[in-house]
Amino acid sequence: MRPFRIRLAIIMMVLIGVSVIVAGYTMGRVFKTTHTTALEQTMVREINLLKATFPFHDASDPTSQATRKYYSDRALELDRLTDSRVTFINKDGTVIGDSESDPASMDNHLNREEIKGAVGDGYGQSIRYSETLGQDMLYVALPVNSDQSDMIEIPSGKFDGYIRLSMSLHAVDQGLQRGWMIMFAALGLLFLIVALVSYRVARGLTSPIEHITKVAHRITKLEYDARVDVTRRDEIGQLGLAINGMADSLQSQLKTIRDNEALLQSVLANMTGGIVMIDAGQSIALVNREAERMLGIQAGKVTGKPYIELKRHYELTRTIEESVALKERMHEEVSVFNPEEKLIRIDGVPMSEDDGGYRGMLFLLQDVTAIRRLESMRSEFVANVSHELKTPVAAVKGFAETLLSGGVQDKETERSFLKIIYDEGDRLNRLIGDILELSKIESKRAPLQCSPVHVHSFFEMVLGTLSKVAEKKQIRLEMHVPEELYIEADEDKMKQIFINLLSNGINYTPEGGRVKLQVTMDNDDEVVFAVSDTGIGIPKKDLPRIFERFYRVDKGRSRNSGGTGLGLSIVKHLVELHHGKLSVESELGMGTTFRVILPFIQDEEV
Repeated sequence: MRPFRIRLAIIMMVLIGVSVIVAGYTMGRVFKTTHTTALEQTMVREINLLKATFPFHDASDPTSQATRKYYSDRALELDRLTDSRVTFINKDGTVIGDSESDPASMDNHLNREEIKGAVGDGYGQSIRYSETLGQDMLYVALPVNSDQSDMIEIPSGKFDGYIRLSMSLHAVDQGLQRGWMIMFAALGLLFLIVALVSYRVARGLTSPIEHITKVAHRITKLEYDARVDVTRRDEIGQLGLAINGMADSLQSQLKTIRDNEALLQSVLANMTGGIVMIDAGQSIALVNREAERMLGIQAGKVTGKPYIELKRHYELTRTIEESVALKERMHEEVSVFNPEEKLIRIDGVPMSEDDGGYRGMLFLLQDVTAIRRLESMRSEFVANVSHELKTPVAAVKGFAETLLSGGVQDKETERSFLKIIYDEGDRLNRLIGDILELSKIESKRAPLQCSPVHVHSFFEMVLGTLSKVAEKKQIRLEMHVPEELYIEADEDKMKQIFINLLSNGINYTPEGGRVKLQVTMDNDDEVVFAVSDTGIGIPKKDLPRIFERFYRVDKGRSRNSGGTGLGLSIVKHLVELHHGKLSVESELGMGTTFRVILPFIQDEEV
């Protein structure tokens, strides 16, 4: 911008300088022409005066020495009086007298411009360089005929020719040179003044433009809060106002765009389903956070690349390929591994522009693994319940039919059959009770009724309940519980938890074994309950599934123990209902330890 300011100042100075030079040149020409014309008119008047007053001598013989001497002497006298060179020229062009040169040595002047003018127009003049004097001379010539002289009182001889006066233009040139010198001095001073004024004017014009340009550059760098300080009301001020208005509009639009973009990004980031967009060029245009999690990819590494980058998920890539090729809606479920197997439902829809042009495919990914697993568990649960109910019902029905048919006469056998019917009925009753209890817990229809529980007294009561069963198998029950420990919990549900765990320990521990209960404080907020036994243990492959409904490690042994297969599932749900944690450690043939971690105080919402 500064070079432009300097260029503008130089242009202004050049224009002013050219104008002054042209004006000076014109004035010089006018000055020279005016002075030359004035000299010319003066010389004409002088010649006319000579015509009337000069004592002409007979010049019929122009080559006569006397004639030349007479007219040369008179010319010299007139030169001194008029300060002009005087030349007498005969009609045939012969010079008969001159105030500065010998007439005999001078050329014939009949072809001189001033003589030609005098012959034709009665008056002639010319300006030319004089070789004799070495300067420009003004020549004026008039025809003279002494016979026609108006001054009859003055005797005169016959003279028919021309009188020519010439004057040097040196004085005129000197005056013109002085004028040029004055003009150039004034021009130099004017240049200095114009330079300062032009620079200030250029600065006044360019400074606001420079400021506006800087603000425009800041706006192009996304600094939309930049504004022009408007202090003028001219066109530049209006330009500044227009720039500010444009910045306000851009800032407002950008805020709207950013708000919408932030809202869209928030929606995409917090969607429970994955989004994958494939553009018209078959490249990945968009991947949201949930899709990253499902597929184990990073949006920054795959965005802008061909969808074949998802090749490690073969079924997904194949489905996308078919959908992109057909450009039609699609619904399908595929398996992906990341690193565990997941079942993903894919819903694809083609995207189009407002004018109907194809823009790409949008895919919604839903992880339906849990849903399908739940459906499978529900089907398995129904099958298990049917099986578990069918076994005791079949036993009761079979023995009852035998008794009713009268096929049993022996009282002991009859009593044995009735005992089996009773046990199976009791088992059936417990199974139905456990199913109902589990259903209530899972459907959240069994809220906690919390109260302070004295842990030591509570476990004395629980172990007292199970002591007779343990004595039959000669199993030693041990309890290590702090005396003054209290916990906030639902006492009835706590009883279900630990009776199930302790009963399992007694049932799966051989005679002479040990079942121990130990309670410790993990920190200020939690209590750890550990139920360990010296029983048969659980294989490692079965540990992840022992809390599933109806899952049995040893089905024959479990049924003989009278278990329903729902105890540990109920324990798991009751612990979670207390906002606790349940874990198990076991080694085959060495025993099992269940750990229950419960908070000291339950949340108010529980």
